[in-house]
Amino acid sequence: MFPKKTFFPLAGILAATVLLSACSSGDGGSDAGTPGAPGGSSQTATPATVSIEPANASGISPSTPIVVKAANGKLTDVTVTSAKGKTVAGEFSPDKLSWTTTEVLGYGGTYQVKAHAQNADGKSVEQQGQVTTLSPKKQANANLIPAPNAVKSAGVGVGQPIVFSFGVAVKNKAAVEKALTVESSPKQDGSWYWIDDKNVHYRPKEYWKPGTTLTVNAKIYGVDFGNGVYGADDRTETYKVHDSWIAKADGNSEQMQIFHNGSLVKSMPISMGKDATPTHLGPHVISDKQANYTMDSCTYGVCPPDPKAYRSNEKFSERISNDGEFVHENPNSVGQQGSSNVSHGCINLNAANAEWFFTNFGLGDVVEVTNSGGPQLPVWDLYGDWSKSWTDWQKGSALK
Repeated sequence: MFPKKTFFPLAGILAATVLLSACSSGDGGSDAGTPGAPGGSSQTATPATVSIEPANASGISPSTPIVVKAANGKLTDVTVTSAKGKTVAGEFSPDKLSWTTTEVLGYGGTYQVKAHAQNADGKSVEQQGQVTTLSPKKQANANLIPAPNAVKSAGVGVGQPIVFSFGVAVKNKAAVEKALTVESSPKQDGSWYWIDDKNVHYRPKEYWKPGTTLTVNAKIYGVDFGNGVYGADDRTETYKVHDSWIAKADGNSEQMQIFHNGSLVKSMPISMGKDATPTHLGPHVISDKQANYTMDSCTYGVCPPDPKAYRSNEKFSERISNDGEFVHENPNSVGQQGSSNVSHGCINLNAANAEWFFTNFGLGDVVEVTNSGGPQLPVWDLYGDWSKSWTDWQKGSALK
């Protein structure tokens, strides 16, 4: 008997053949994944883009940096040039995704920016832009008091405030104050106080520690003072605080005790302001010293024929307020020194004591006045800074 025959449809055989062919992995087999072939695909990198910040801006502060950034690629080169062709310095980030100017721009300048970036395929793209800085109506300088050169060798006393005088009214006090810093070593708490629209003072909570180094910074270039005024230049200065010299003048005892670094080293008889012209109460800070000085009441508005007017030449004079108060020699009041107050507000000494005081006391040293019968030294009277409590002093900051 013969086996039964099995018949396969021709269409089924052909289908099986096509299936085996498609699954083949031999050489020269499938065209899958080949660009341009039926059923293939193509991988193309996303084009790089470049952005410039600020973008085509005008009227910006010259302290605002120009920043160039790349997306979907990396920066290859960036140039920023002024109208005069000067190249502005800048640097790339480590990943070459950004570039930032490292030098400040000038006022009233126009700067051309050109940058290139490449994507993963090496295709380059260019971006250009223009930035124009503002032109101030006026510029303000950061004038420092005391003048750093005047106290470089001698240093300043423990009561010395740091003063910035701008010469123009400051409307945006908070913005300006943020640009001012005083770093003390060793560190001591301190704060700014706006005496008026043009002058801001800095003092610590308590007198400076002897030997303190003060680093003063005014980063005001490009800062908007208001009313069209901008900061002219940045400034950094250093002050050194010398030994502590504090004189304590008592109107009851008519004596002035001298303390050096906290220790009593001398006591001397004095005569302070009489009842009609009493010496101000409170801490005074020496702001100037002259071996020979002409004292003229007209300098603070009291002129002849006013019976309170005076004009005299005095020796060993050290100014302690801005309305005519000094510590100085006065031979005419030696008989009253130690017993009564007869001056126009000054603290009178005999010749020997005045010379000793002049030799040992200088700018920033302190004279504390008690029991004088006078009013408190006003905060605005030159260095009346210490007349304010620490709490009240801090209220004078524009940032509080």
